[in-house]
Amino acid sequence: MFSPVFTTKARRHGGEFAYSSSFLRVCLSFCLCVLGVQSLRGQVESVETSAPAQYIWVSHGRAEGHLASEYSPAGAFSPDSSLLAVVNEDKVVLMGLREASVQRVLRPRLPDIIDLGIQSASFLAMNQLFLLATGLVHAKGKGPAGSTPLLAFQWNAVEDTLSGKVNAVGPGGGFGRARYFPDLGYLGLYKNGDFDLWNPRDGRGARVTIAALTQQPHLYTFSPDGHWLLLARIEMSSSPDPIVVRLSAHKFEDVLRGHQGTVLGIAFSRDSKKVVTACEDGKVRIFSVPDWKLLQTLTGHQGPVHWAEFSADGNWVASAGEDRTVRIWSAENGQLAQTLEDMQAPVLSVAFSPNGEYVAATSEQVAQVWRRTRTN
Repeated sequence: MFSPVFTTKARRHGGEFAYSSSFLRVCLSFCLCVLGVQSLRGQVESVETSAPAQYIWVSHGRAEGHLASEYSPAGAFSPDSSLLAVVNEDKVVLMGLREASVQRVLRPRLPDIIDLGIQSASFLAMNQLFLLATGLVHAKGKGPAGSTPLLAFQWNAVEDTLSGKVNAVGPGGGFGRARYFPDLGYLGLYKNGDFDLWNPRDGRGARVTIAALTQQPHLYTFSPDGHWLLLARIEMSSSPDPIVVRLSAHKFEDVLRGHQGTVLGIAFSRDSKKVVTACEDGKVRIFSVPDWKLLQTLTGHQGPVHWAEFSADGNWVASAGEDRTVRIWSAENGQLAQTLEDMQAPVLSVAFSPNGEYVAATSEQVAQVWRRTRTN
């Protein structure tokens, strides 16, 4: 049975929250397919090149704050690529990308909650944001009554008001860090071999159980087509290589071999045919799906790579490094197209806009945007 870990705030009693279930207990419909596993081996190692690029990316504005560095930053773009949501403490700054300027500042407030600290803002629709935040419960006449669990709620970006109910994420404790997957539209939590998934749009959820997983993975991602789950940074594991899980069988199937340091980021392409990893060893690696062959090893970062992500069309990979650079690579041949050096601090995550025209990256305190310009 699926036991929900995402609950809706129903009432406050004695200065503490009481919660009740707010969503249907339904299972995700994962596609079934029969795929052969071939041997894994590195094929090509690419280095920086001075070959001319078809596009260049030009600095196009910045805002104080950050994108969702612990979640996928791609959700910070509006569906039409006209806005970027940047979190700044208890505010959400909406940056107009065409004008490269702040369009609006939202100031979310919740009933009976004070000192709200927003962790991430992702677009669910053009004027609807999905926010994750924590705060302090305020008992009237008694002052603060303790910290809240992670709170998940929708916010209307036009009216600057709460939409619907506030949900507590994993209020019982013992869960790993929540992760939001904008391609799937699900927020995920892990505990004791179970991945609980919740859709903030309709409140539906599901549980995926991997019986063989006995230690917590600190990094995981699902393929957009629902076939695969990748696990990395598994506690007590001596190998840095991510493990491949076939979701139709809920079993380990293969390994992404070749990493020489801790894997800090994993992302599928939108068509689920490739995977890119960002590694502490300073390299970015591209693997094919479903044979899990190493296609490209991208070298050039000086220090750990914190994040790597495909463009929506799958033609480009952007990587974010400790060396304060964002690098744009060809996903086809692994050639470096451009190194973006506008950041003044280590870059924690990076993402392309849905239309591919913009790239946004974040440090702990600044979100930087670049705009793509055709050179020929």
